[in-house]
Amino acid sequence: MSAQPDPQPPTTAADVTVQETPIRKVAAACLAGTTIEFYDFFIYGTAAALVFPKLFFPEASPFIGTLLAFASFGVGFVARPVGGAVFGHFGDRVGRKKMLVISLMLMGASTVAIGLLPTYATAGALAPALLVLLRLIQGVAVGGEWGGAVLMAVEHSAPNRRGFYGSWPQAGAPLGTFLATGAFFLVSLLPGEAFLNYGWRIPFLASAILIAVGLVVRLRVTESPAFQVVRTQHSEARAPLVEVLRNNPRQVLLVAGAFLVQSTVAYIFISYIATYGTTVVGASRPTVLGVILLSAVVSTVLHLAAGAASDRHGRKPVYLAGVIAMGVLAVPVFALFNTGNFGLMLIGHVLMFGIALSLAGGPTAAMFSEMFGTRVRYSGASVGYQLAGVFGAALSPIVAAALFEATKSGYVIAAYVAAMAVISLIAVLLIPESRDTDLLAEDRPAGGHSSSAEQAHSA
Repeated sequence: MSAQPDPQPPTTAADVTVQETPIRKVAAACLAGTTIEFYDFFIYGTAAALVFPKLFFPEASPFIGTLLAFASFGVGFVARPVGGAVFGHFGDRVGRKKMLVISLMLMGASTVAIGLLPTYATAGALAPALLVLLRLIQGVAVGGEWGGAVLMAVEHSAPNRRGFYGSWPQAGAPLGTFLATGAFFLVSLLPGEAFLNYGWRIPFLASAILIAVGLVVRLRVTESPAFQVVRTQHSEARAPLVEVLRNNPRQVLLVAGAFLVQSTVAYIFISYIATYGTTVVGASRPTVLGVILLSAVVSTVLHLAAGAASDRHGRKPVYLAGVIAMGVLAVPVFALFNTGNFGLMLIGHVLMFGIALSLAGGPTAAMFSEMFGTRVRYSGASVGYQLAGVFGAALSPIVAAALFEATKSGYVIAAYVAAMAVISLIAVLLIPESRDTDLLAEDRPAGGHSSSAEQAHSA
């Protein structure tokens, strides 16, 4: 009777050989992609403040037209959790890289199409309907973008550098703001009729060039090492979203709560502030756009600095500092903005958008990624992050406009920001420190921390 062969031990992470693109190349690709995606997303917000009420909702009063324009802006955020769920499912099933390429192409196509839309004067009610449809597609695309980009950066990073390299795709948001605001700043210098007739279309059409560059960069990076391990072990989740909602619902809600104030502040101080600055404060369009433009430069740099600080001091202390600063600074920032003085407006915007928001934004990618196991990380982090967008970013410009219409005071909007900060503060306090988490460990307590076996993986 022949001897039976010894059973083969199961494949472990240490047995898997992965192909890795150098982390700086990965981080640069993630930064390029998120910058382009957020450029596309943010030019809509700027156009919603400056152009769309007149061109797509001309039958309404100025206030109602502004609300309708911001409502069409908010529709994108309602679609973002759908994008997070769909792209998260396939990102956890077939890989992060493929989803990033698809999301970039989807975003580019919808953005260019907005630049080609007929206005209400030409197409009637069909024009705003098409605008909303394309905004929905934008929302789905950017909903899938964020999770894939941050996971590619975080999962390629060494354990002691996840905060820093994870902050690169995070910095794509303010850098995208810089490009979007800069594009509108340049076209806003056109004479009034030229700006409304064709100038506003140029930033949307220019997206085609940026998308082509982004695709070239993204196609040159390898799949995330952590996902390569899961794929080699054939341990992909069958239904990642179902699994994460069944096993990690607390983490999903904590991600949403923690990100709520960031989401609120970002879109009040990118989109609504353009309307507030021109119609309430009485500043010129180039002045307000110039303030946002310069503040975005500061925010881009400080996102990277805050991510690096979270590697040294932990995710929670840095994130908490940002949340508290956003709540405390809300009233002084509006006071500075109300002066109408360019220098004081810039100081106020930098304090909130450039510094406070960046302190929380820098550690965001690493902290949220560390709260979920690899098999469901794309789905869990994406859905939690995008849920905050529905209740923060989607509603905040509308709520801000309604609050001002009811009270004629910007300080009520500041109180609204402070209230969102309190909610986020509670959520962050409930999240355990995760800096030493082993990304390959699938078990996650309520906040995402697990014992570290990371050094073996990184070797």
